[in-house]
Amino acid sequence: MSLVLCALALGACRTLPPAVRTPWVQQRAALQSLDQFALRGQLAAASSGGGFSAALSWQQTGATADAWLRAPLGLGGAHLIYDGADLQWTASDGVALDGVAAHGAVVSALGFEPPLASLRYWLLGVPDPSLPKQESLDSQQRLSTLTQAGWRIEYGNYERGSYTVTGEMWLPASIVLQRDAWRLKLHVAHWQLP
Repeated sequence: MSLVLCALALGACRTLPPAVRTPWVQQRAALQSLDQFALRGQLAAASSGGGFSAALSWQQTGATADAWLRAPLGLGGAHLIYDGADLQWTASDGVALDGVAAHGAVVSALGFEPPLASLRYWLLGVPDPSLPKQESLDSQQRLSTLTQAGWRIEYGNYERGSYTVTGEMWLPASIVLQRDAWRLKLHVAHWQLP
């Protein structure tokens, strides 16, 4: 009797199918062409001169990035809108700037010039297609490290998901960006794709 129950129990167990290894060239092209996504996560930045941490919400719609940085315990935050050419920056006190003044405010607030044009790609785990790159892949055909525009980006803890537009794709849950004395680490808690 116990053998029959064990056989039934084993027969009822199901394992997840193995991840499909989409060739990197196909996966990279699919993600680079993606023009709509959102993420929420936690950003920590550090340099020899200090650092900060903030919750990050990022919404990409076409060429426009709409990002919110919210510091803990009400210490401040900012709202940034970048469409590939124009930048708008609104500080937590409500002061709104655009153009050159907005770029200056971003550098002043963050302590470095963020790679705004490339971030929409780097967040997805792919290089900016408009710039030269050096990339290395892991055993699952996912980007492991990327060097581009003077930044070194390391990816880890990928999550697999099925999406209407891209099908089954891997998206990074951990991203580390380094340039000069700055090191930024983003932990993505939630991805939203069409």
